[in-house]
Amino acid sequence: MNPVRQLHDLGQSLWLDNIKRQWLDDGTLGRYIEQYAITGLTSNPTIFDKAIADGDAYDAAIAELAQAGHSGEAVFIELALQDLRRAADLFRPAFDASDRGDGWVSMELSPLLASDTEASIAAAQQVHRKAGRDNLMVKIPGTAQGIPAIEQSIFDGVPINVTLLFSREHYLAAAKAYMRGVKRRIEANRDPRVGSVASLFVSRWDVAANEQVPVELHNQLGIAICGRTYRAYRELQASREWRELADAGARPQRLLWASTGTKDPDASPTMYVEALAAPDTINTMPEKTLEAFAGHGTLRAAMPIDGGDAEATLTRFAAAGLDIDGLAARLQQEGTRSFAGSWRQSLERIGDKSSRLASSTLKTSTSTQHRHG
Repeated sequence: MNPVRQLHDLGQSLWLDNIKRQWLDDGTLGRYIEQYAITGLTSNPTIFDKAIADGDAYDAAIAELAQAGHSGEAVFIELALQDLRRAADLFRPAFDASDRGDGWVSMELSPLLASDTEASIAAAQQVHRKAGRDNLMVKIPGTAQGIPAIEQSIFDGVPINVTLLFSREHYLAAAKAYMRGVKRRIEANRDPRVGSVASLFVSRWDVAANEQVPVELHNQLGIAICGRTYRAYRELQASREWRELADAGARPQRLLWASTGTKDPDASPTMYVEALAAPDTINTMPEKTLEAFAGHGTLRAAMPIDGGDAEATLTRFAAAGLDIDGLAARLQQEGTRSFAGSWRQSLERIGDKSSRLASSTLKTSTSTQHRHG
């Protein structure tokens, strides 16, 4: 059987961890939906920075927005939303068929707001309203300042993708913020069905840990963290606290595996996909990982609900001297800084392109006037 089909039959949704305007223009995204049954996608500042830098696909839109008086962050947000609106429309059938459980796209808030709760709440409302698509989630990091912004945004009815989660504790903080927001909606007689996913990053664990532990422990930490978190996810779903919300009509916040492309060239490119096959979860993966799994992936078994040997593996890492809690905090901080760097770089790139395109337009206009003068 097709390995991609097996994941779907298991109950896992496959999302794409990338977007490019070229894919929308030439039908590549539509092909992924048709061929691999992709039912959503995620984006982040690094993804958009690479997309804008790659060729001239965005040049016409940048020039048009600049001529209309827009600059900097406003241009970046509109460029991203132009792509995400088109992608959201392609995923709308999956969104409707799943009663809002699937078919989502995600737009990151400015990482420069990561330490500002109130600004994040206001920006989330603005981005979602500006997007004009029911199946667009706004990404807010699960940092100390992000957690109250997540709760309030859910209460406000803004679908949220909680990003930059690196541990069971990070996940539980995000999940409980979601539940608090939903509970407040129920108490206020509002519709409790607000979409949300909690995105746990995987491969960055192994990139950071491999240089600190013996070879026999390489590429095992990310999967063990996922096993520990999956157990907490299942336990929370079975809790009376969640069941009371579900009985009132709330939809579960789904656990999403992020950063599932293998970074170690000596490891299997499908390592994380095969290990993280789990019902009621989402795997968002780069196109190379998706194609590798579709071509030669093997689905052996679903993840154990109790986390399997995750705790035993984590004990081995602790014995090797790795501070797992400290590393989780460091990875979240580094992720925030990395996205902020990509955001600033994109704004610089857009500014440079705007100036170059404006100069080119002026030269063309001047040349035309001379020829017809």
